[in-house]
Amino acid sequence: MLTSGLITSVDLVATAVFAISGALAAAEQRNDILGFILFGTITGIGGGTVRDLLLGADEVFWLHHTQYLWTCLGAAVATWFLAPQFNSLHKVLLWADAVGMALFSVLGAVKAVQLGAPDIVAVGMGVMTATFGSMIRDTLLNQEPVLLGPEIYVTAALLGASCYTLLIGFEATAAFALPLAIVAAFTLRACAILFDLRLPKYEGHGE
Repeated sequence: MLTSGLITSVDLVATAVFAISGALAAAEQRNDILGFILFGTITGIGGGTVRDLLLGADEVFWLHHTQYLWTCLGAAVATWFLAPQFNSLHKVLLWADAVGMALFSVLGAVKAVQLGAPDIVAVGMGVMTATFGSMIRDTLLNQEPVLLGPEIYVTAALLGASCYTLLIGFEATAAFALPLAIVAAFTLRACAILFDLRLPKYEGHGE
């Protein structure tokens, strides 16, 4: 099993990356620094909060582990100062979101597996953890949620969560399954961004 210290470290990195993506979205909207902090925090902890509530965890993770809130705060404030250095905020936002999605899709499955959830639930929790934060962010900013964009997004989260759950089911070590699943999710999302990969759309039937 993964040590709790390693899981916490990866979780904090994922929180920071998603908080940066939330702050970058606020930068695109030209919000003030409080807007950066608000959207950075919502994006950083939103998916994990929904996950813990649905899984019936003993506690929502950030209520007693306030380092997650401090991480969101620090990432958002740092983005406030660094955002002007980027030529294209949208491109940075896309890639930050891709990294956060890959990390959280697997970490959500990790926590579900640890709590004894069935495999299909673990996969669902991975997808939810990876997508709900950005969905809440985009909805509040009145812009199209990135997960509803044309390129593959939810499918990449599904791949990461499924890879981890499947490998654990075949008794692979968690230390092996975690990075492999993260790489799989990020690679698919990266290819979607670079090569405009899309799932086929429902065409319906003409009259």
